[in-house]
Amino acid sequence: MLIDMSTSRPAASAATAAPRRTHDDAPDTASRFARLVALEEGPERDAVRDEIVTAWLPMAHRIAGRFRDRGEAIEDLRQVAALGLVKAVDRFDPERGAFESYAVPTITGEIKRHFRDRMWALRVPRRVQELRNKVRVARRELAQSPGAPEPSVADLAAHTGLTEDEVTAGLEALESFSTLSLDAEVPSGDDGYSLADTLGAADSSFDVVIDRESAKEGLRRLPERERAILYMRFFEDMTQSRIADQLGISQMHVSRLISRSCERVRQEALR
Repeated sequence: MLIDMSTSRPAASAATAAPRRTHDDAPDTASRFARLVALEEGPERDAVRDEIVTAWLPMAHRIAGRFRDRGEAIEDLRQVAALGLVKAVDRFDPERGAFESYAVPTITGEIKRHFRDRMWALRVPRRVQELRNKVRVARRELAQSPGAPEPSVADLAAHTGLTEDEVTAGLEALESFSTLSLDAEVPSGDDGYSLADTLGAADSSFDVVIDRESAKEGLRRLPERERAILYMRFFEDMTQSRIADQLGISQMHVSRLISRSCERVRQEALR
């Protein structure tokens, strides 16, 4: 007895023909993308674009959820993911494959850039950030075995192929993701002893040394009497009238000599 097999398993044929979706939040927007490409710039195109973004927004939020508990609020991560989604929609070419395959790395990359560029309290060179990521991954992989000790710098260097200096820089970056307030209390026995109290201050004596050395040569070139007047005025703190009495000249003459000598020394120092 012959059996017609052409219609014996319609359900299986339909299942085979139906497109498979990786996630429930991956909607079918192929027709809307085709329409988007055909439209000129304007309100209608903007409306279609917004429909696509809204349809795929749950997927963007799901990707953002992978990066929770890393020091950034989930709502901020969702906003970054939404920005990546908009970029993916704007740049996607329907002729080059499925949108999900293009959108996922685009959104993920946008979130990673956010962590790389915005989450550091201080701007850190990209090279140091890359070292930090390699060391973090390597330390996690080496510590996966039960009872495994904390990997040493040499262990991490061998695992990553980095030098020990590079591993050290990466380890330091792991502890430098955020800054410490200068008002933070130093862990010591003294109450109210903050980190700011441990910082040094500018030493004004350095400026005095520089000025003194700069003026030294100009002072040597002054006539002996003018050097003596400056010494009496600025080192012995004598008044102009007392200097005038001691040298047998007028106070006005002493004032002119002081002004002229100081100007000459200043000009010598500025050369």
